[in-house]
Formats: sequence, structure tokens, C-alpha cells
Amino acid sequence: MEIVISSILDIWPMLTIFIVVLVTIRVMSLHIGHEKFVFYKEFINLAFIIYALLIYRLLTKAEINYMIGVNLVPFTEILRYDIGTHEFYRNVIGNIVLFIPFGYFVSMYMKASKISHILIVSIITSSTIEIVQHFIGRSFDIDDILLNVVGSIIGFLLYIGLTAIRKHLPRFFSSDLFNNVICILICLVLGYYIFKFFNINISI
Repeated sequence: MEIVISSILDIWPMLTIFIVVLVTIRVMSLHIGHEKFVFYKEFINLAFIIYALLIYRLLTKAEINYMIGVNLVPFTEILRYDIGTHEFYRNVIGNIVLFIPFGYFVSMYMKASKISHILIVSIITSSTIEIVQHFIGRSFDIDDILLNVVGSIIGFLLYIGLTAIRKHLPRFFSSDLFNNVICILICLVLGYYIFKFFNINISI
């Protein structure tokens, strides 16, 4: 968690500019094209872009497993950590959790229906990350790829599960209005914690 917070603090200026520019361009694009503005869809697209930027920062700044070199033997690094230790949660669970949103977002974007769909994308993505890391002085670890793929599959299963649940809910829960309200509430909660984290007091 401390790595995530540190990465956010490092890139918040770029993130702020990036978000403002993207939102402005997107709003103008919708206006010019006379397209319908659906808040939750735009929110999801922006959330994925922010997530991708954070992933980039995390994987190019902090060495997750502190190993330098190349590991091509599966489970070598995974089995090096005792279950329940800080290192286990950081290096094993962390690599899984990091890619759960990836699996969910990509599955939703592709409307994936088979596990092979997300499997191919996650293997290519994670392998590319590991190769790039090796050439910037980090490590290439086959275990990171395995853990990232597991996280992506969990994200895919989460997408499939939520999609199945939504099909059995009343139509209102699939409406733009309901989804917009949920996303607005999420924005308010995130805004509250951001202001709290930076000790910003708003008085009227």
C-alpha cells in the first residue's frame, strides 16, 4: 500500500494535467459529434487510464521482489516467501491484486466470454512488462508473469460474475441513472479521502 501511495504522490502533477486534458478533449469530442454523455461510461474509461498510469509508475519505479537478473524457473521466487509474512503479501499477493483491475477492465472492454481471451492478453502484457523491466535494470521473473496472469483471471471471473448477477436484477439496476449515481458516490468517497490524505480543509 505504501508503494501505491508513494507512486501517486510522485505522479500527481502529471496525473492532474493528464486528467484535465483528457476530460476536456473528451467533452469537446462529445459536443462536436453530438454524442450522448453517459457519466459512468466515461468514468470507467478514465479510471482505466489512471490505473494504467499508476501501473506504469509502480512497475518502473519500485522493485517489487528485490531480485536483479533473470528467473525462468516457475515458483522459485513464490516459494521463497513464508506465507503470512510482509514479503509474501508484498511480492506474491501484491502481484496478484495489482492485475485484478486489469483483468476486469480488459474483459469488460473486449466483452470477453472465455478465459482464453484474457489469458492471451495478460500473458502478452505481463511478459512485455518483464522484458522492459530487464532492460531498465530491473529483473525478469517468470513468477511475476504467473502471478499477474492469476490476478487477470480473477478480474475476468469477477467481470463474468457481476455480469451474470446484473442479468438477474431488475432493469433499473442496469440503467444509466443507477450506474451514474454509483459512480458519483465513488467519486465523492475518493474525493473525501484525497482531501483527507492531503489535509485539505474545505469551509463554506
